[in-house]
Amino acid sequence: MAEYLSPGVYVEEFDSGAQPLEGASTSTAGFIGLAQRGEVEGVPQLVTSVADFHRLFGSYLSENAFGDYRFLSYAVEHFFLNGGSRAFIMRVAPSDAKPAANAGNKESELLRITAKNPGAWGNQIRAVLVPASKAKTQIYEILGTPGEAKQYKVKNNAGFNVGDVVAFEAGGVKQYNKIVSSQDNIIELAAPLEGEADVIDTNLLPAKVLTTCEFTMHVFYGDEAESFEKLSLNVSAANHIDKIVSRSNIIKVEDISRGSDLGSVAPFESLSGLNESEGKFQIALSGGSDGSIANLAASDFMGVDRGPGRRTGIQSFIDNDVVSIMAIPGVTDPNVQLALVAHCENLGSRFAILDIPREKTKVQDVLTHRNIFDSQYAAMYNPWLSVFDPLDKRNIFIPPSGSIAGIYARSDQSRGVHKAPANEVVRGCVGLDVQYNKGEQDILNPLGVNLIRFFAGQGIRVWGARTLSSNGLWKYVNVRRLFIFLEESIKNGTNWVVFEPNDEQLWARVHRTIDAFLTRVWRDGALMGGSPGEAFYINIGRSTMTQDDIDNGRLICVIGVSPVKPAEFVIFRITQKTREE
Repeated sequence: MAEYLSPGVYVEEFDSGAQPLEGASTSTAGFIGLAQRGEVEGVPQLVTSVADFHRLFGSYLSENAFGDYRFLSYAVEHFFLNGGSRAFIMRVAPSDAKPAANAGNKESELLRITAKNPGAWGNQIRAVLVPASKAKTQIYEILGTPGEAKQYKVKNNAGFNVGDVVAFEAGGVKQYNKIVSSQDNIIELAAPLEGEADVIDTNLLPAKVLTTCEFTMHVFYGDEAESFEKLSLNVSAANHIDKIVSRSNIIKVEDISRGSDLGSVAPFESLSGLNESEGKFQIALSGGSDGSIANLAASDFMGVDRGPGRRTGIQSFIDNDVVSIMAIPGVTDPNVQLALVAHCENLGSRFAILDIPREKTKVQDVLTHRNIFDSQYAAMYNPWLSVFDPLDKRNIFIPPSGSIAGIYARSDQSRGVHKAPANEVVRGCVGLDVQYNKGEQDILNPLGVNLIRFFAGQGIRVWGARTLSSNGLWKYVNVRRLFIFLEESIKNGTNWVVFEPNDEQLWARVHRTIDAFLTRVWRDGALMGGSPGEAFYINIGRSTMTQDDIDNGRLICVIGVSPVKPAEFVIFRITQKTREE
């Protein structure tokens, strides 16, 4: 309650109408798989194009090295080709994959430089060190006996930090020292400068200067380049190498000389063993490895939960609240697929797209794999797709999950999540691994295997929209995904209700908020019925809550909706009309 302490006119704002409720995203995909590069621990990375993916995760993997585990890059490419616009990627790597490092180089005694993440890609990284200086000044006065005093009054001590190595240059000759203290334009060095009173220079354009000694690091990988200027080995300085290079997307650097007294030696010389006059020192990384299939297990994809920011595989998507479609392209190990389905079921906010092993083409073999699952949060597609491989310059077969995820996104954006993502052309696909006929689909379709088929004059199309659920209420993909959309939208859009007074006024506002949202959904064609009253109902109040619920802070709202179902079987009954009729 506002306080009114003096006479006057007071204007106050208050909320009385329904809160706007925005629909949740349904077309953001999540992919897990092997890649050339990228973090294998942490949170999934957002990509919005194929170029984004290649920049963060590298190019295509070789079939000889990784076989059926290499399809992440192809799946992401065909996700965007088929209409997807946003995807989060989590990389998996074999346990024996290693990051490239600078082991064996002179500088490895002081710095440990490694590729940002495991993979042979790191063997192409080059780092170049160049001498640099962040500050310079001239000496105005020696505070004490020349040749013995260590304190010097300078023009400006800004940038001169305790512990910095400095160089005093006069007549082309340098002498190195280290700063003990620096304040109020007075710098104390570890040892007196040689030259006694000759170190003083009060000229407007000084010929004798005191400079800090740093180095600049340029890092190169392919077309990528990063520069980190004026780095220091002074652990207490703001420009210490560990602090600055931590933002690199290519390398990680650890100063293993921490705590060591390197003396009054320029850091470039300490690292390279060369004089600063050499001007450049190159470091090559080596020893990076992609690992091997033999060291790849289902557990690598299932992931480990080590806490926020340290999760791997499927577990890393626990930290993500945006993804609504999930796939692990080409990985058909039942343990991995069941873990993915369980992940979607536990969260209740995302849907899994599953592939079938390529070698399982016969109807009975397909059903053997399909019968492992029973979930309303997953769908299975077959067969594999023939597409062009930019790596080998020939057509190859890829799993359909990436393309299907793109078709989900395309259908959501063009028609809405209520539309079954079927009877849609598969873009970029020139053929199928297996041509199934109607008789074979008559067996597979009722059991929840969605086929991709070729139709003369109509191209290659998705010809099924069933989940893997044995519950008839949830047998359609679009029905399950519509409810995910409604549940997430209402959950996200009613956060303002939490901690509000649980009374009739709040109930009325919640009712208006949800009613306005569901009416809009009905008008978009997502719900059955000729009127909103036929399409949905909302109950909130004493009929849904007991006094015990209210006393314990529970607000209960019961909502019922009538989803549209796809016209899966179109039947025209035709008879002859005789003249007498």
